[in-house]
Amino acid sequence: MKEIINTLNQRVANAEGDILRFFREIVAIPSMDSDIEEVGKRIGEEMRKLNYDEVYVDKYGSIVGKIGNGPKILLYDTHIDTVGIGDPDQWEWDPFEGKVEDGMLYARGALDEKNSTPGMVYGLAMARDLSLLEGFTCYILGNIEEWCDGVGCAAFHDWEGVHPDFVVIGEPTNMKVYRGHKGRIEMEITCKGKSAHAASNYMGDNAVYKMLPIIQAISEMEKDFEPHEFLGQGRVTVTRISSVSPSTNAVPDECTIFIDRRVTFGETKEYWRNALEAIIPESRKDDFEIRKLIYTEPSHTGAVYEYEQYFPAWALEENHPFVQASVKTLQALWSTGDPFGQGKWDFSTNGNYWTGKLGIPSIGFGPGNEIYAHAVNEHVPLKDVVEATKFYALLPAMIK
Repeated sequence: MKEIINTLNQRVANAEGDILRFFREIVAIPSMDSDIEEVGKRIGEEMRKLNYDEVYVDKYGSIVGKIGNGPKILLYDTHIDTVGIGDPDQWEWDPFEGKVEDGMLYARGALDEKNSTPGMVYGLAMARDLSLLEGFTCYILGNIEEWCDGVGCAAFHDWEGVHPDFVVIGEPTNMKVYRGHKGRIEMEITCKGKSAHAASNYMGDNAVYKMLPIIQAISEMEKDFEPHEFLGQGRVTVTRISSVSPSTNAVPDECTIFIDRRVTFGETKEYWRNALEAIIPESRKDDFEIRKLIYTEPSHTGAVYEYEQYFPAWALEENHPFVQASVKTLQALWSTGDPFGQGKWDFSTNGNYWTGKLGIPSIGFGPGNEIYAHAVNEHVPLKDVVEATKFYALLPAMIK
């Protein structure tokens, strides 16, 4: 093992320039609003340069690289779409070209989640060259995630017929092993009212006013949530409110709120629906509708995969063999410094599909601190982008 690691260290050092050049190039390609076509092409070019066995775009539009033909399937999951840039005036540098300062690349997508793509692409190629993939078929899935966690993964799983045995999620973990996170349920509540001229508002039934006690009740719910010992406190937020009115001078006859509910174990979609129904007055039940949400936006290929916007909580136990293999990989590569910790994300990832829905063991590993995701100062340490390559290369050899 020591000889393997020495060789791996040297190969990564030799490839550092190529890894960082590739990284800067894919970050510079905008991939907002789920449009990953161009960045996927660039990633595919790099995979072909590194002699992947297969490189293709799946039906949903994910870029797929495959190495090996063993019976066990290991999938590296890196979402290559990003959120938008928001107000351009808040950026002091080009959000895609970015800037390098104190060893950090500041750019949109540098952390979330193109951070892991170069290490995965180069790491699996190095693992092959060092004969570390015995018994494995390995995939890299560069997918769409930002607008609906898991949709690109589900399309790949169902349409391509690939069922992994293990999944590594490349979201930022500060170079630690993450083993779970809270889930999420997205729902809407709409209430109906009666329109009237604002000058004669007493003749109408204001749907916005009818919604106010529901919003207030939701805002007070968290005090009754029981925290999970690992996943932490569940959360609930009304994130959007809209109304329908014949004009700005009329009583609105419809009001809709969007609710983001972060859940721990036991807090299922059925449980949450019942909780929402309980805060609607019995006398007004007929005026309200609670709707589950289905994601139906087409990908850049035009394909539509209908995906319920329910994202279960998930976690592996600390002593799970896949978690332990991942920790041993860290210890083998970096045996000095801070103790090797495990952790969880505060936000949601594709893990709610792989483990939460399919039960496939998953861990997270990626460079950078998640707290900077989606921020104007989004950034990642370039050193860690390179170092992560070693983890992705060595991990398959640690899995029993």
